Amino acid sequence: MAMNTTFTTQTQTTENGRFYLPFLAGFYEKIAQPFAWTAFRVAIGGMLMIEGYPKIMAPMAQVGFVENLGFHPGWLWSPTLAAMQFFGGALIALGLFTRPVALANAVMLTITLWFHFAYPYGHAFLTSDGIAALKAGSPFFTPEGAKRLMDGGVTFLEQVQTKAELASLFWTGGAFFFAAHGGGAWSVDKLLMKREF
Repeated sequence: MAMNTTFTTQTQTTENGRFYLPFLAGFYEKIAQPFAWTAFRVAIGGMLMIEGYPKIMAPMAQVGFVENLGFHPGWLWSPTLAAMQFFGGALIALGLFTRPVALANAVMLTITLWFHFAYPYGHAFLTSDGIAALKAGSPFFTPEGAKRLMDGGVTFLEQVQTKAELASLFWTGGAFFFAAHGGGAWSVDKLLMKREF
């Protein structure tokens, strides 16, 4: 028993010795780390829910899209995609069945990431005739729209493409992170079920 106490004290001293302010070790372990883990989990799950909400409202809207990617039958994969994003996002945010749900979403998000790289938005909205109409003061463009499209939309589309790639990369990495590490100390898996996959 004394050996166990000595070992624990020694380990704790070594652990606390990592910090410039050793008295903060307990705060990091009990509050800061679980809070950061939870905030990241809720961000990943919440963004998946936001992205999946329009798909849940129209579950068959993605039939042509998923079939163009090679997922047949589209009537099965379109609502599956919607459910994975919306309900899977909710489960990740809660930390319930975190690992399997995050893994399923990570695979789906990897395909999304590949799609954004393989099929970029393009280089411009407007042809040279469209740019000429814009410069001539066409009533079809708002002043803000005219400003954004003065180069034909090149800069705007580059921004959209970059944001699509970065958002997909962030979600994919986050989903793989929770598939590997679980929901954390403040997840439903740990707090209520006392176990995880």
